[in-house]
Parts: sequence; C-alpha cells; structure tokens
Amino acid sequence: MFDLILRGGTVVTPHGVGVHDVAMSGETIAAITNPGAIGDDQAKRSVDVSGKIVMPGGIDPHVHCKWHMPLPGGGVGYTEGPDVVSRAALYGGTTTMIDFAARMEEIPLREVIAKRDEDWVGNCYCDYAYHVMLLGDVEPPILDELESVITDGYPTVKIFTTNITPSRSGRMVHFGDIWEVFKIITRNGGLGVIHAEDNDIVMHMYEKLIREGRVSFHNLAEVHNTLSEDLSFRRVIRLAEAENTPLYMMHVSAGTGVQAIREARAKGQPIYGETLHQYMLYNSEDYKRPNGQIYHTYPSLKSPEDQAALWAGTLDGAINSVATDEICCTLQTKLVGDRIDDTTGGNAGVEPRVAVMYQEMVTTRGYSLERFVDLVSTNAAKIMGLYPRKGAIAVGSDADIAVLDPTIRKRVRVEDLHETDYSPWEGHEISAWPVMTVLRGKVMVEGGEFKGALTNGKYLKREIPEDVRTAPAL
Repeated sequence: MFDLILRGGTVVTPHGVGVHDVAMSGETIAAITNPGAIGDDQAKRSVDVSGKIVMPGGIDPHVHCKWHMPLPGGGVGYTEGPDVVSRAALYGGTTTMIDFAARMEEIPLREVIAKRDEDWVGNCYCDYAYHVMLLGDVEPPILDELESVITDGYPTVKIFTTNITPSRSGRMVHFGDIWEVFKIITRNGGLGVIHAEDNDIVMHMYEKLIREGRVSFHNLAEVHNTLSEDLSFRRVIRLAEAENTPLYMMHVSAGTGVQAIREARAKGQPIYGETLHQYMLYNSEDYKRPNGQIYHTYPSLKSPEDQAALWAGTLDGAINSVATDEICCTLQTKLVGDRIDDTTGGNAGVEPRVAVMYQEMVTTRGYSLERFVDLVSTNAAKIMGLYPRKGAIAVGSDADIAVLDPTIRKRVRVEDLHETDYSPWEGHEISAWPVMTVLRGKVMVEGGEFKGALTNGKYLKREIPEDVRTAPAL
C-alpha cells in the first residue's frame, strides 16, 4: 500500500521529462510508473496533477536565518529565524536550505555547531544543513578540529576574502590561513565555499568615495566592482589549483567572475559557480528606483553586461545554481542604511525563487525543464553532497516534490507571500506557481493551506562525492 500517488503530471526525472505517476511510501519515492499502472486501491491517497509540473523540491544552498545583522550607529539586530523562512520556502516549492554555522567567537567548531543547532533544531519546517563559516584569524587548534568536522558530515567551509564594509573588520580570512584551510579541505574530502572580493580594492574604493562625498548607496557598484571580483576569484582559484581544492564560488555577480570560473573549469579544476536571482534580473540602475536598497546584496548589483554574462554561464556550465542569499527582515530594517558603508545586504527571496526562475528561464528564455530544475535544485544537491537523496525524483530518493501549476499567470504580490512586509519581486510577472509541496512524503502545502510542523525539518549530514571534488562534474 502506497501512502500517496501523484497522478499524470509532467514529471522531471534524472532520465528526462514525461507524463508519469509518482508513488510514495513513508519518506521516499517508491515507484515512477506509466499513468494508471497502479490502482487507486493500492494507495491511501491519490491526487490528479495532470497538466502540472512535478519536480524535485527546490534547494537553496545559501540562506541566512536568525542572522547577526550590523546596523548603522553600531547597533545589532537579527534576521527572521528558520521558523519563518522555512515556512515561506515550502510555500514556494523549496524543501531544503543550507545556512551557516559561523565562528563569531573564539570557541571550538563543535561548540559553534551546537549553538547553531539551538537556533534550528525543532524550529524548522523543511530540511536543512550548515556550511561551517570561518572568520578572521584561524588558530592552529581550529585547523586541527576542522579535519574531523569535515569528515563528520559538515564538509563545506565558508571563507570571506574581504571584510565587505569598513565596520566589519575581522570577517576576512587572511590568505595564508586560506592556504592552510585548503590543504585540510582537500585532505578530508571537503569543499571550499567562497565569498571572493579583493579587500584592498574594496576598502580603497570606500575611502575614495567617502573622501569625495559620494556616499549614497547608489554608488555601491563602484565599491564592490568587477575588478575586485576578477582579482580575488583568480587569486583564490590559483591557490586552490596548487592544493587540488574543490571550490564553490558563492553569489557570482560579475562577468569577470564567470570568466575566471570558465577558464578554471576548462583546465579541469573542480569549481562551481552560484549566482543569485537578483543579480540575474536586477542591475545597478535599479538602485535608482524608489527604495532601491531592497535590490541590494553584497557584492553589489552590476551592469547589464554582467547580467548577460551570468545568463551565458548558466548555459555553458560556469554557473551551476541559483540561490537567494536570503536575509529576511522588515522593510524598515532593509532601508535603515542608505550609504555605501551601511546598506543592509541580502533579500527576502526564498519563497518566489522557484516561480521567478521558471518565468525567466522556461517561459522567457526557453530553457528546458531539466535545465531549470538543475539550476534551482539538482545541481546544488549534487555539489553539496545531497544527491540522490535530494534533488531527484527517483526511486529511493526522499519524496521531496514541488508541483507547479503553469496555468497560473499573475504578478508577485507581497500580500500573497509569507516572509515579511516587502518583496524585491513585487510586481514581477510569473507563469507558474507551486500548488503543492511535499517533504519526505508529507504534504506540507496544498492549495494555499500550510500543513507542516516545526518538528518536520531534519538536519542533513553530507559527504561531497569524489567526482565533484576531482573535476568539473556538472
């Protein structure tokens, strides 16, 4: 007896797209069959999803929940927690998120992870994992501990090559420490997860623009510029090449970053690119719009030419996933900074991500359903050590499924969303919307009704596959 069968949908599987029935038992997918091959009497529940798209649940590999947020004037706030963000994610068809366990104090990494568990365990509706984030000086005992942390299911290590703003000193990891971390990552089967900007260029531009009195946030693209991305990407990539370290370059924003990744992949380096949906669809001209801060994250928005390069990267393998850099806060908090050195980063975007990218990829640009699913789900699962448990509609995979209705034509409205009181996607046209989201066989959202519990979310320990670590696998 199956628990649930989704009947007659257009199903995106690892082997192609076809009209199938998908049967679930417990938490996993038990069968994928021709329509009607399994009778209704063999299932506790059957749902007709004909005419709809059945895809693996979205995976957002870059979110920040209950995140420490520096505020102008020296204050500190926190973004919304996983209880809010994961609910919105499920409404939007995303079933797995990866956040960060950041070492913001001089404490052991195991304690960092334990503290992060206090924020997440029992407080998340969807499944989740952490990148381990190293900040500032990395002491020898932390390097020693990192070895066992990687092999114990926390294999992705986040590193900043810049402090981002002058007020955030202590965020950047120095190049010598990055070298030592890369050796450990390679030796233990991990993956470097990099925010790469050239700190000297960035801080020079802050000083220059402040000196010239050009401090409005409208000038952010001059500070976090394409040259900075070019220099830092190439320096990190060269160091990784020397140590055979696999890399995942986060939030690629510039054509220079895309090209650096492309060239490294052509040489056989295991390197993967992530961009954000706001970089693909907004550019630095959007800072001039009313409340233009809502489109910003770090690094800055760039030019239309950089946007074109990002889109090209999704076609040739330089860009492998589309994330959000989720920061869920109120509009008041998002707008509290209006200078180049205090504008709030991140966006509330986890809910509309899948639908927005369907509109832009499939409807507008003619991408195949397979490529769309790769960019919003499957590739992140493969790179981050979750596949085929996640990111696939296949027998034995977790029954994480989003059902999209492509007859829904509307514009995004903040009153229809479930995160906060604003959305940078307000008014954006969409041509499909999730009408059912299933997490490990449990229907979490159906017809706009939320059915989840905070205890549903599970932590996912991971291991990066060898093929991902040794050559460009995607």
